[in-house]
Amino acid sequence: MAEFDAARPSAVTFREALLFWLKLGFISFGGPAGQIAVMHQELVERRRWISERRFLHALNYCMLLPGPEAQQLATYIGWLMHGTRGGIAAGALFVLPSLAILVALSWIYLVWGGTPLVAGVLYGIKPAVTAIVVFAAWRIGKRVLHNEILWAITLAAFIAIYVFGVPFPAIILAAAAIGFTGGRLAPHKFTSGAGHTGTDKSFGPALIDDDTPTPAHARFRVRGLAVACATALLLWVASLGAISLWLGWEGTLTRMGWFFTKAALLTFGGAYAVLPYVVQGAVQQFQWLTPAQMIDGLALGETTPGPLIMVVAFVGFVGAWTHATDSLVLAGVAGAMVATWFTFLPSFFFIFAGAPVIETTHRQPALTAPLTAITAAVVGVIANLGAYFALHVFWPGGLQSGVEWSSVAIATAAAVALIRFRAGVIPVIAACGSAGLAIHALRISGSG
Repeated sequence: MAEFDAARPSAVTFREALLFWLKLGFISFGGPAGQIAVMHQELVERRRWISERRFLHALNYCMLLPGPEAQQLATYIGWLMHGTRGGIAAGALFVLPSLAILVALSWIYLVWGGTPLVAGVLYGIKPAVTAIVVFAAWRIGKRVLHNEILWAITLAAFIAIYVFGVPFPAIILAAAAIGFTGGRLAPHKFTSGAGHTGTDKSFGPALIDDDTPTPAHARFRVRGLAVACATALLLWVASLGAISLWLGWEGTLTRMGWFFTKAALLTFGGAYAVLPYVVQGAVQQFQWLTPAQMIDGLALGETTPGPLIMVVAFVGFVGAWTHATDSLVLAGVAGAMVATWFTFLPSFFFIFAGAPVIETTHRQPALTAPLTAITAAVVGVIANLGAYFALHVFWPGGLQSGVEWSSVAIATAAAVALIRFRAGVIPVIAACGSAGLAIHALRISGSG
C-alpha cells in the first residue's frame, strides 16, 4: 500500500459533507453510469469516505429499487455517514440544482421556444434524443438479453405496448410473474450480468471501511422501520391531501401528485423505463403537453445535471403552465415542484426503511429472476419509446406526409457516434443541436 494511503481519513463533519453533496448536484452529468462513476472517484478513491466493498454493497441494493439509483446511492451514503439529516441533505442536493436549472429552461422554452435560434437547436436535438433512447435500449439489452426466453419477453412487451397499448404497470406485473415462475422452472434462463460485483482493489483505509462496525443510527430496529413508514405515509397523505383540498381531486396539481407517485414506484430499469409510462399519462391521457414538447423536455433533461428522471419537472412545469388561466410562471413552478416531490419521496423512504436491513448483512443482494424478466420487458418498452419518438420526429406531419430526411440523417449519425464510437451524450447533443441550427438557417435563407 502506498505511503499516502496508510492513514485513515479524519472524521468528516456534516458541513464538509454538505458542501460536497452540493458540488455533486452541479457536476452529476452523464446519466446514472456517469454519476455513479463520479461518486466512486470522489468518495472511494480520492476522499476515502467509504470503502470499495461498502460502496458496491450500497449500490447493489439501490439497483434493486424502483427509482433513480444514483440519487438513492447518494442518499444511502449520506445517511450512513450522518444519519437521517445526512441522507436528506445528500438526496435533496442531488436533485435541487437540476430542478432550478430545468425550471429556468422550461420558462425559456415556453417563452422563446418559437424563435429561430431555439427552434433550430431543438430541430437538431430531437433526432438526437431519438437516437439516445434507441441507444439506451441497445445498452440494456446487450447486458441482459442472453437467451431466447428473455428475447421473447422483450418482443412481447414491445408488441403489447406499441400495438395494443397495454399499460406499463400491467407489462411490469406480467413480466414479474413470468420471472417468478420461470425462475423456479428454469433458473438458468433468468440470470443476468447486470449487477455490480465487488473487487479486490483497495485505495487505502476508508472512513467507513469493510470492517467498520455499523453506526448506531444505521442498525435495524423495528421501531425505526415503523417510524420511516409512518413518516413517509404522513408526508404523502398530508401533501396530496392539502393540494386536493386546495384545488379539488380533478385539479391539475392533484392529478400530477397521484400520477407521479405511481410513476415513482414503477421505475425499475431507470428513467428510460418509466418514460413510456410518463408519455402514456402526461401526453396521451391528461394531455399536459404534446409529443413534440415531451421530446424537447427529454432533450433539456439530457443536458442538465442530476438524474434523467428530472424530466418530470419539465412535464410538471409545462402541464401546469398550459392548464393555468393566470400567473403562468407561478403555476409552472408549482407543477415542477409537485412533480419532483412526488417522484422522489418514495426514494427517500426506500433508503430510510430498507438500508438498515441491508447494513445488517454486508452481503451483496443478487438480482432475482423476476427482476431479470422485468429488465427484459423494460428493453421492449424502451424500444417502443424510440419508435414513438421516431414517428413524431421523422414524420412530423404524420405518416401521410413525407419523411424528414435531415432528421433521419442526424439521428443516424448520433446513433453511430453513441454505439460505435462511444461518444458522450452531451457532445452528441451539442453537435446535433449545431447541425439543426445550420439546417434551420439554410432553410430560412433559402425561403427568403
